[in-house]
Amino acid sequence: MAKVYVFLANGFEDVEALIPVDVLRRGGVEVVMVSCVEGSQVVETAHGVRIEADAMFADCDFSDADLLMLPGGMPGATNLYEHEGVCQAVLAQAKANKKIAAICAAPAVVLAQLGVLRGKRATCYPGFERMLEGSDYTGELCTVDGNVTTGEGPAAAFPFAYALLGQLVNEQVAGQIAEGMRYKHLMSPLS
Repeated sequence: MAKVYVFLANGFEDVEALIPVDVLRRGGVEVVMVSCVEGSQVVETAHGVRIEADAMFADCDFSDADLLMLPGGMPGATNLYEHEGVCQAVLAQAKANKKIAAICAAPAVVLAQLGVLRGKRATCYPGFERMLEGSDYTGELCTVDGNVTTGEGPAAAFPFAYALLGQLVNEQVAGQIAEGMRYKHLMSPLS
């Protein structure tokens, strides 16, 4: 079973974290929500929702991660970038050529500033693309380039999540989950 760690810092965008967590768990992926808040397992979203993480950052060993995921939101993405441990974990994952995913502001604020996106195609929330120096901004809802998956913003949380599930399990399972959640119906042309 694939294992994913989702880094949660105060100010993260609710749906950008919770939709992928939900979709991945439905698909049989082990997902650990990690609090990056010093001394608290409870993390507050950008919209004031309090979420209890599964684990504290200090208690985790990320060497078994198939994927590290960073939700966006402000100041959540900035708080992730300012967390030395998160940056070290992301750089180690990149060095090992293992999967990394970020959505909204996080591709620009965290991954680009760490040099992870250099030479890669990537997307992010409009306005942050100026920070993607050294990468090719796509403007797509979801962009996959090698081991890195990036998402545009809150509305991209579903396609981003299904792309991750397809990579970690397979496209068939991702399609079945998307159908069961009525995503495919939502995206079909109105008749």
